[in-house]
Amino acid sequence: MKNRTSFSILLIALLLLPMSCKNEHNTSPKESSDASISQSHPKLILTTKGVKDIRAQLGSIPIFDQTLEKVKAEVDAEIANGIEVPIPKDYSGGYTHARHKQNWFILQKAGVLYQILDDEKYAEYVKDMLMQYEALYKTLPLHPKTRSYARGKLFWQCLNDANWLVYVSQAYDCIYNYLSEEERDKLETNLFRPFADHISIDSPQFYQRVHNHSTWGNAAVGMIGLVMDDQELIDRALYGIKGLNLDKNKKDDDGGFLNKDGKAGFLANIEEPFSPDGYYNEGPYYQRYAGYPFLIFAEGLHNVKPDLKIFEYKNGVLLKSINALLNLSDADGDFFPLNDGQKGMSYYTSALVTAVDISYKFGGENPGLLSIAEKQNSVLLDDTGLAVALGIKNGKSIAYDKKSINLSDGPNGKQGGIGIMRNNDLELVFKYAAQGSSHGHYDKLSYSLYERGEEIIQDYGLARFVNIEQKGGGNYLKENKTWAKQTIAHNTVTQNENSHFNGNYEIGSKYHSDLHYFSSENKNIQVVSGKEENAYPGTNMLRTMALVKDEDFENPYLLDIMRVTSTAVNQYDFPYYYFGQIIQTNFEYKTPQLLKPLGKKNGYQHLFVEASANISNANSKFSWLNNRKFYTLTTITSNNDKIFFTRIGANDPEFNLRRDPSLLLRRNAKNTTFVSIIEAHGSYSPVTESATNSKSSIKVLNIVYDTKDYTAISVENVKGKTKLFITANKNASAEAKHRVEINGKNYEWSGSYYFK
Repeated sequence: MKNRTSFSILLIALLLLPMSCKNEHNTSPKESSDASISQSHPKLILTTKGVKDIRAQLGSIPIFDQTLEKVKAEVDAEIANGIEVPIPKDYSGGYTHARHKQNWFILQKAGVLYQILDDEKYAEYVKDMLMQYEALYKTLPLHPKTRSYARGKLFWQCLNDANWLVYVSQAYDCIYNYLSEEERDKLETNLFRPFADHISIDSPQFYQRVHNHSTWGNAAVGMIGLVMDDQELIDRALYGIKGLNLDKNKKDDDGGFLNKDGKAGFLANIEEPFSPDGYYNEGPYYQRYAGYPFLIFAEGLHNVKPDLKIFEYKNGVLLKSINALLNLSDADGDFFPLNDGQKGMSYYTSALVTAVDISYKFGGENPGLLSIAEKQNSVLLDDTGLAVALGIKNGKSIAYDKKSINLSDGPNGKQGGIGIMRNNDLELVFKYAAQGSSHGHYDKLSYSLYERGEEIIQDYGLARFVNIEQKGGGNYLKENKTWAKQTIAHNTVTQNENSHFNGNYEIGSKYHSDLHYFSSENKNIQVVSGKEENAYPGTNMLRTMALVKDEDFENPYLLDIMRVTSTAVNQYDFPYYYFGQIIQTNFEYKTPQLLKPLGKKNGYQHLFVEASANISNANSKFSWLNNRKFYTLTTITSNNDKIFFTRIGANDPEFNLRRDPSLLLRRNAKNTTFVSIIEAHGSYSPVTESATNSKSSIKVLNIVYDTKDYTAISVENVKGKTKLFITANKNASAEAKHRVEINGKNYEWSGSYYFK
């Protein structure tokens, strides 16, 4: 009996042995000799230590547990529906495009679930789909849609192929040890290496430049290189393709230049677009888009190649960029639509979940970030998400404090910038930046104004219906160039109906505006001033904007001074893109029977003239109602000025543009100074049908002194109280001492401006 029992135990052990080998995922003797590599996975984003820590905390970290349940339900539903890897044929928004895009997300999530839940069904699902992609990819020619400057194979552009590989490399890392050596070799030989080669070596016009597209390409090649332990791919990602001869002056279809100044690769894409403050020159919309590959690849490099110290590169600019991006959002978390930017994109996007979690983990565990994570109500299912979840669980969250901030532009911070001023519920965004690469607009010294996240004076943003196939395949529409990028589409001066730099990208890329001064220390008055000397040959512009909190006004108001000096008489057009319904004006206007465009080109062809007025008032006032709030524009005018009420939509037969209104002030002069104040005041209740404080508090707005050295503005309110603002037009340093006589009275002060 004893011998029979021993035999049974031995038999069971022998029967279990193959099963044990299977649980180790068919690890062959040859593979075991390279155990140092096979045992290191996952290592890219989710790490072996992270998996252990997460499993130990599961069930006790609410935001992480909740995110895990959502992801599990999503992936389980996809598994139940079966795998679909269709032959590519569509543009953005089309079925095959959307299916492959969904696949890359699901693959990444399924890989993470396999590691956290230790459930082989997820690994098997990832393996099966990757094998289908391996079978498909080696048969694919270039994508049948030919519009892109760099065609992919799975997608119509290499950019989306790179998106796919960034996510799928994470999935591959998670199931690396689940696969046999033979299976890994098959995937790497027939899918991953050819994929990486196509978006880099085969597509240098996509890969070899400084642009958000290239950042995705660099990250894709580098991340799969890190998983495969392929140093050649890692170097190609970091430094670009060496020994490749390209025409540096050849422009691609997206507006960028190939191999600009010989710089390419991931490090060049950190070095060039980011200023030392973390501002990304293409603007927040594209910083959000490029932010994911920047940060996720950086995290992979940090985990796998810690000696690179990637988060310390360029004085830690990648982590600084997250703080900059969060400050480039309004009170609701929507990013300001600088340059090409779709309105409504916000820090609720998944890319910002990544940014917040990585910033918290690697940037010093700023407790303010936890409050944004709580609003996002989601975390990454990895080491960084665990850190955030534990921080929230342990009660460390405090409100993220967005203050007034000045963000420099350019790799050395010497190419202008963005000034953001916040006072109570008002937010002013003042742009005095460089061109912004191919996504830049011709809008030097432009601005937008917000109240509690609502636009008072808007920037149009981009002309595109992203991923809506019916509208140009979801891509940029021709109106983006004919309208959205043109100067007249922005709240700044247009001269002689020509855009800044004549709307020429090459010229615009040579120049930038400059900061005159920025002052935000005084909570009652914050001022930003910028100058532009190259937008129009022979014309200089100096714009000074102040958010003023005055006890005699209900809310802070915006004072705007645009000083224009030129060598010739010009026509200057100065628009205000407001929202809402007209309440009152102090000037008479005429409405035409037939709507006609304001002009023929440079954006003017898209503006209908709905009314016009010849001005005879020293102050022209315009009041409107929007979102139950009253606003009034008071602007200094002269007898020769004209005002137009315009509306976007002329010469737009496909209705690609929004039908937004504006008021436009036109003046013919050589040298002139535009001065205006915008007040937010009062409210209207449709329930009680009552209006409170519906009228302006300003009685008179005057220019009382205006020379090359100083401009002085007096503001008299309806109570008869007068305040004087003086700005230094030349020496505006904080230490400068000034003395000026105005109307027989001497004014002395130190610093950039005087206000009393």
